[in-house]
Amino acid sequence: MTNNRRNIMTRVQKLFISESDAGQRIDNFLMRKFKDLPRSKIYKIIRKGEVRVSGRRKQPSYKIKTNDELRIPPLSIVPKSKLKFPAHKTNIENFIIFEDQDFIVINKPTGLAVHGGSGISAGVIEQLRSLKSNEKDLALVHRIDKETSGCLIISKRRSVLRDIHEKFRNGEVNKNYFAIVTGTWDYFKKSIDLPLMTHHRKNGERHVTSDARGKKSKTNVKLINQYKKFALIQCQPITGRTHQLRVHLCEIGYPIYGDKKYYDDQDPIDRKDAKRLYLHAQSLSFVDRNGNDRIFSSPLPSEFNAF
Repeated sequence: MTNNRRNIMTRVQKLFISESDAGQRIDNFLMRKFKDLPRSKIYKIIRKGEVRVSGRRKQPSYKIKTNDELRIPPLSIVPKSKLKFPAHKTNIENFIIFEDQDFIVINKPTGLAVHGGSGISAGVIEQLRSLKSNEKDLALVHRIDKETSGCLIISKRRSVLRDIHEKFRNGEVNKNYFAIVTGTWDYFKKSIDLPLMTHHRKNGERHVTSDARGKKSKTNVKLINQYKKFALIQCQPITGRTHQLRVHLCEIGYPIYGDKKYYDDQDPIDRKDAKRLYLHAQSLSFVDRNGNDRIFSSPLPSEFNAF
């Protein structure tokens, strides 16, 4: 049986980090450098200490610096077959709502992951890199869940990515989400301040719980309208934790309609009737490094309007 995708064995490599590559996490750098190497393998060689930075072991979160010397161990790489794109989302270009020399903004549809992995062959970033092969530094500025729709920003330059990442860390990015939750909303405005902890299950799936030992997490919520047993609300996450909005809303008794991961067992509303997770990233805004106001927004999906 002939296998056209034969393993490629590499030798020990030494890479010197340029100024343009500095500032990114070492795991992200290696994933971009060795696109055919599985993510699990990259994390394995980092954690085992096979990847050295100037002779020292580093964590996956380590941010590489200019003139760092990276030692990469011998690798057995199987070239990936051609990416398989979901049939109804083959043209990612249809979802681009803004583009300039610094950013691409996608109105991401529900059901499309932001990146491949965990059985997903091609997410937003892989499809964009395939579409715009001349753009060598395309990178996700942030992430939203596969089931969540809305505003997703991709940077075109490493310097732009570093700048906006710093703004996210400093809380200088304003984020607005719309959600449809089950129940009669008892508040007009509410601030949810519950620490969250992420757990990794055996299958690699992440599950988040409210836990005093977790990371500080805060969400501001405002009622837009009440529709019998459902409420349309606006959410502003002050922090950016995994599944933050979904867990926070569920914890106070208002799970997002269509959420099959975080819900109230006693909720009488049948989630099976939901066509999707009713959570939408409506807008992002910040001041860029040149002092310009950047405001990106995506329209409310048709499923929300038709609900």
